[in-house]
Amino acid sequence: MQLSDKHEGTTTKAFAGLRVLDFSTTIAGPHCARMLADMGAEVIKIETDGGETMRTRPPLRKGCSTVFGQLNVGKKSVVLDLKSEDGKEAVRRLVATADILVENFRPGVMRRLRLDYDSLRPINPRLIYCSISGYGQTGPSAELPAYAPVIHAASGYDMAHLAYQPGRDRPDYCGIYHADVVTGTYGFGAIASALYQRTATGFGQHIDVSMLESMLTLTLTELQSSQFAVKAPPRPMFGPTETANGYVMITVASEKTFQGLMSVIGRPEWISDPRFSIYAVRRDNWGDVMDGVEAWSRQLTTDACLVALGAAGVPASAYRTVSEALADPQLAHRRALSEVKDEGGSFQVLNLPFRMSGADTTPRERMAVLGEHTRELCDEVGLADNAPIPSGKTVAQG
Repeated sequence: MQLSDKHEGTTTKAFAGLRVLDFSTTIAGPHCARMLADMGAEVIKIETDGGETMRTRPPLRKGCSTVFGQLNVGKKSVVLDLKSEDGKEAVRRLVATADILVENFRPGVMRRLRLDYDSLRPINPRLIYCSISGYGQTGPSAELPAYAPVIHAASGYDMAHLAYQPGRDRPDYCGIYHADVVTGTYGFGAIASALYQRTATGFGQHIDVSMLESMLTLTLTELQSSQFAVKAPPRPMFGPTETANGYVMITVASEKTFQGLMSVIGRPEWISDPRFSIYAVRRDNWGDVMDGVEAWSRQLTTDACLVALGAAGVPASAYRTVSEALADPQLAHRRALSEVKDEGGSFQVLNLPFRMSGADTTPRERMAVLGEHTRELCDEVGLADNAPIPSGKTVAQG
């Protein structure tokens, strides 16, 4: 269903009427809160007067970061000094009106500010308080500093990935922050679950999300094989297959796709060959399988390979850049991107990767200026005289 194909009721926002206080920074927490905002919650981002870290991350236009925009579009911006009594009192009054709080400080920071769950629960027993941290809120590693690249290394993910790169022994550099996005998404799911539970109990709760444990969920096979002796195939089963002008990714994950692939490469007799006829033996001889596949694929262009594989129902793709992926007509069909605006102009952000027949999941259209809603929300909770800065303050960034 395209977003324009709306029947009665589809303009509803699933989380409309909920208020979220977002104390988080960088990626994991802001990603979680952005999902809540897209689902209709009023998300109030609490920042310092210097602005959140990601406001300075490129690409920048007129000092405005589109990466920050991707993570924070649709949120309100309030500047508070959490070390001052006025700032903490403003938080307490906002908490009394809130449904959800998201924070990803190092464990102990909110407790020292007296803004932890135990301190705020008496003010609002219905509050759902989500803490995202590197290793969890308690335990011997709890207070260690952690960002996604550290968690990638600590979780075993980087070494697991390296094991699929024959002839290499140095781990990859980290530039894509899986741990942040995965953890933020788990936080979103836990919050949605707590909201449902609250309808029955009437009470909120504390959610403790660990980046380490979230990252471990990506190593499903490795988590199990690390407990048992499992022989690795002589060639990784999923990797680049060479063509006449590049590479394709071919994924054989069922008997049907294996049979289809053998038909495409002109080796139908391999379907019953004792070396390949059942998965366990085929895995041990996977190098021979792929030698046969590449003897076929190297004679054809990438496009010709994909046409032949597609006709046989074999899952395959060319290796694309992100720019090439964004130009895919499938994304246009699903309206996967939305145009939003900040003070630097307009840019595109990715929508939530799911569609709902009864709810609108698209983001709001603009980024708030730093501190834009400070005066408004301090007025609401009766602290207008204590607003730390005038609304709409901007911060020079390079």
